[in-house]
Amino acid sequence: MAEIRIAIIGFGKIAHDQHVPAIAANAAFKLVAAVSPRAAPSVDVPVFQDHGEMLRQIRPDAVAICTPPGPRHAIARDCLDLGVHVLLEKPPGVTLGEVMDLAKLCEPRRVSLFTTWHAQYNEGVGEAARRVAEEGLHSLRIDWFENVEKWHPGQQWIWQPGGFGVFDAGINALSIATLLSPSVLLLRKARMHLHQGGQQPIAARLTMESSGATGPIEAMLDWRHKGEERWTIEVTTRAGTRLVLSEGGAVLRIGDGHPRRGAGSEYPALYARFEELVRTQESHIDVEPLRLTADAYMLAERLAAD
Repeated sequence: MAEIRIAIIGFGKIAHDQHVPAIAANAAFKLVAAVSPRAAPSVDVPVFQDHGEMLRQIRPDAVAICTPPGPRHAIARDCLDLGVHVLLEKPPGVTLGEVMDLAKLCEPRRVSLFTTWHAQYNEGVGEAARRVAEEGLHSLRIDWFENVEKWHPGQQWIWQPGGFGVFDAGINALSIATLLSPSVLLLRKARMHLHQGGQQPIAARLTMESSGATGPIEAMLDWRHKGEERWTIEVTTRAGTRLVLSEGGAVLRIGDGHPRRGAGSEYPALYARFEELVRTQESHIDVEPLRLTADAYMLAERLAAD
């Protein structure tokens, strides 16, 4: 079958470290262009400063949109209007309404829209989800602790409206939790500590429930952490099995067994799924992690930064 000619729009760290290698490793795709309004990325393809110019000159079959959340909706709309298949980095939009608009736009055009949550594509996450589906969910706890100055140095957009704050990373944990939960996760209580001088949270605590779950479901998200990063989800099934996902879902430990690491990055599996969607002209639109985040903003008690 013909190669899928793909362009990357927004060439930051995630595009360089994850998308480029995953595309290069998948024979179904060929990288044909990049869009970067600032410094030119080190890729052997034409680089444009504006996605409109790229679409006029190259017209790829598909795009991966890796910009900050703010401009994603407008860029995706332009691409879908032209019949270009769209992969959206997480989160798929600033608002639920933006994603709903894109979903309605792609339906009559037979063009694919893929709202990606890369953490869901870790092998251990899939295995844990299968175990929970078989045994039921008792309890779930998320600890997502990191130092924002290490991972997002100088990125002030994170603290502005639409920047998501600690949920920029924490939404990865929520994406795993929504996959693990056999039923819809409902937010019941939230507390946010706002970033000093900004309008977004630097830390948050969420209390949730799920139909059928017999124990607590909680999430602790904190960007003030100065020690070793901790990206863990601990689950207890109704059968009593303890599952611990660590390193963002890359490592799974079942009961007293040895921790098991997946074969590689989640992005190759993500692009394999995108190929399926493009070939069949279908879409995969998942807004549950974004919906939980929106619910937190509506329900949360807001506290000044410590």
